[in-house]
Amino acid sequence: MTTEPSGPAAPPPIRILIADDEALVRSGLHAILAAEPGLAVVGEAGTGAEAVALARSLRPDVVLTDVRMPALDGIQAARLILDGSGAGPTPRVVVITTFENDDHLYDALLAGASGFLLKRSRPAEIVQAVRLAAVGDTLMFPEAVRELARKQRRHPESVADRLSEREREVLRLMAAGLENAEIAQEMFLGAQTVKTHVANILAKLDARNRTHAVVIAYRSGFVNP
Repeated sequence: MTTEPSGPAAPPPIRILIADDEALVRSGLHAILAAEPGLAVVGEAGTGAEAVALARSLRPDVVLTDVRMPALDGIQAARLILDGSGAGPTPRVVVITTFENDDHLYDALLAGASGFLLKRSRPAEIVQAVRLAAVGDTLMFPEAVRELARKQRRHPESVADRLSEREREVLRLMAAGLENAEIAQEMFLGAQTVKTHVANILAKLDARNRTHAVVIAYRSGFVNP
């Protein structure tokens, strides 16, 4: 008796930790995310301290954390989660906020958060945000980041001197909110070439991710808000 060859194994689900001091918000996010194929909510935290502990024990792929929480706020929690402590890969952190002009968001992005998500976002946007963050793609609102940078600019840093001319052009397009495929089309480059340029930019700017690199570009004045 012969058996049909099985197809490729399904990839493991994206593991998510939700941190918010409001139980209603946590349960709402849990319901939205758990209903989606390829996503799995592995834990919930009601304080920043719980979020850090669970992130280190559960090793999720993505952490959704509120900005304001008791015991330890979301910014401090993000820094501790992203410091690389513990075994396994460091999760991506997405900050959940009510207002896109919250000054705390700037500190979250500088701490290495992949971006932020508005609490009023539609379910499809929440799901997309988690999927984007899990694969390391940009997750931000360019207009909001520009406004945050305009208010918070400090400690000018030299960016242009550290990058090649082509890398500077790529960074400007990243700051405009373009993804790799769009940058490749804009610059008439191959997707792998753009990916290499982005990796070089992150290394040269000592940036945790694309969002952090863009914040550095605004913060230094390389790109004007």
